[in-house]
Amino acid sequence: MLLALVKPLGWYMARVYQGEPCGLDRGLGWLEKLIYRLGGVDPGREMSWKSYAVAVLVVNGIGLIFLYALLRLQHWLPLNPQGFPANTPDSAFNTAVSFASNTNWQGYGGETTMSYLAQMLGLTVQNSCPRRPAWRCWRP
Repeated sequence: MLLALVKPLGWYMARVYQGEPCGLDRGLGWLEKLIYRLGGVDPGREMSWKSYAVAVLVVNGIGLIFLYALLRLQHWLPLNPQGFPANTPDSAFNTAVSFASNTNWQGYGGETTMSYLAQMLGLTVQNSCPRRPAWRCWRP
């Protein structure tokens, strides 16, 4: 599977990093324009290092808050067939901070503490989330 995807994925990634159009522009371009408009972003203007730093901190802050809430509310959320209780406030905060800061320190047993949703939507997304949309070709 990996060998079959090398060429098309390499082509796609090269176009993304070079800022060239790709096949998803037609289907998702309208959504990108809407998000840019709502966010007040000018896609033709480069970000300064200060605005980039602020954007990274805001995105990581939102991810941290989302993960903390997910861990604290997991007992009410779906995909919890084992009926795990909510994480304690200190454990949820420690886990959210460690995953948002990419240190991934774990003071728990994931399969005995976290629901499937918390592992899937919280921990895995924080572990692998790119800091830019992978579905769209745009300038880095």
